[in-house]
Amino acid sequence: MMDGKLRISRRTVTVVAALVGLVSLAIGAHAALNKRSLDVAKAIATEQNSDVATKTSRVALVIGNGHYPDAAAPLAQPINDARGLTAALRGKGFDVDVVEDATKDDMARAIGRLKAKIKPDSVVMLFFGGYGVQVGRQSYMIPVDAVIWKEADIRRDGVSIESVLDAMRDLGAKAKLVVVDASRRNPYERRFRSYSHGLAPISAPENALILTSATPGKVADDSKGQYSVLMSELLNNLAAPDAGLETAFNKTRVSISRASAGEQVPSVSSSLLEDVAIGG
Repeated sequence: MMDGKLRISRRTVTVVAALVGLVSLAIGAHAALNKRSLDVAKAIATEQNSDVATKTSRVALVIGNGHYPDAAAPLAQPINDARGLTAALRGKGFDVDVVEDATKDDMARAIGRLKAKIKPDSVVMLFFGGYGVQVGRQSYMIPVDAVIWKEADIRRDGVSIESVLDAMRDLGAKAKLVVVDASRRNPYERRFRSYSHGLAPISAPENALILTSATPGKVADDSKGQYSVLMSELLNNLAAPDAGLETAFNKTRVSISRASAGEQVPSVSSSLLEDVAIGG
């Protein structure tokens, strides 16, 4: 009898041990499945965050000013240029803030919004179309509400292009891009003796690329087309799928120089460490 009980006990122990083993395997498999699911979820979240970072790492401020009270007639092309470039940049993955007929306050707020978006890995672009003036070796973007009668008024009412570049640099932007189509003969040039034509040379800080519509100190006339000469060529070159931005800027300069027989020679200044892909 004791023998039978012992056998039963041993059989019971064996069954229980087997059941415990199965339960342990099931728990282990469930834990592994949960871990795998968690790893997959983390991978998806990481990929999504990476996609968001990619989308937000290319930012641009586009300003087109056409209606200046002091001008004899509105400038049609800067606003068309701003709209055309905005569409092109958004198609290339840029987060674009576009402002038309901007006052000084409008420009200050827009520059503030741009600064808030800049991260250490950002590719940042500034475009300005309208009237530009050089004073004291700096180039100023002129808002539509500027009241300019003397040189000091430009410093007061204008917005220095160099100051925006400095902000990009200080905030750690990876690449700093500037396109300025403002080398126009403007209504202020006869109002004070020390006036200088066109824009001053814009020095490129580290890892920057700058395109202006004319050689420093020169002015360029507007064409009859929808876009300015500079923007027409630039949009064509931005449409190339595999080219870099420095390549596009240089092709724009060469095309305009040749087409105008040297009458209009855009300026390109680069300190890029490597070209920036147009499509990101």
